[in-house]
Amino acid sequence: MNARTEPAEAETEPDAPARPPLVRELLLVAGLFLVYKFGRQLATGHTAEAFGNARHVWHLERWLHLPGEGAVQSLLLHGDALVHVANTYYATVHFPATAGFLVWLYLRRPAQYVWSRRVLAAVTGAALVLHLTFPLAPPRMLGATGLVDTARVYGPSVYGPPRADTLSNQFAAMPSLHFGWALMVAVGLIAATRSRWRWLWLLHPLLTLLVIVGTANHYWLDVLVASALLGLALALIRMPRRARTTAAPPGPPRWAREPRPAERRGLVGAGR
Repeated sequence: MNARTEPAEAETEPDAPARPPLVRELLLVAGLFLVYKFGRQLATGHTAEAFGNARHVWHLERWLHLPGEGAVQSLLLHGDALVHVANTYYATVHFPATAGFLVWLYLRRPAQYVWSRRVLAAVTGAALVLHLTFPLAPPRMLGATGLVDTARVYGPSVYGPPRADTLSNQFAAMPSLHFGWALMVAVGLIAATRSRWRWLWLLHPLLTLLVIVGTANHYWLDVLVASALLGLALALIRMPRRARTTAAPPGPPRWAREPRPAERRGLVGAGR
């Protein structure tokens, strides 16, 4: 009988994480959005409290020797084009960037998608509680800051007059979900990819930080509180392990597997 060498069988790759049902995810995201809008409506009618809290936050920042928001705004006010770009970034990037992030994860990284969605929901829920319990007027509304409402002066603006704007709660400055969501987008993409360029995603929260402060929509403390909430959510909601491909164990080198010429002659005549 002839001797034969059998190739080693490769181990099967583990199954990829199951993608959550699309309809269920759409309902969850829509429900979160409705809760967000409902929470904004509940926060209306607290104008005096919101301005009082704004004065306290402003004085607390000065007591903590935080840099003035005006230093960032002065950089934007060097040219109309620059401040217009900043206002456009504030108005148009926030929701599309977060939605695109979730869609990409849903299609390409299902396990990371579930984790990121849970973190974003936790941060948003905690932010709504703070918006209701601590209404805060943004610095653009507080005359003591000396800051310019860049969206109203240079455009474009996503807000109307506070009394007539029924679609948004303009007294929900703390924490800044603009920054919290942008930071989570960067964290999620860095965790879900392995490209050496993935750290460039940190430019998104950095630009968002400069925009929300420079346009006088948020205080520095709004950013710090949003970062703290995100850090707490990341600590409590465990990140899934990256799915790894199980490769077949390395065998001996080819020269060690194949019989030598003398051995081949012996094997050929072994059955005679």
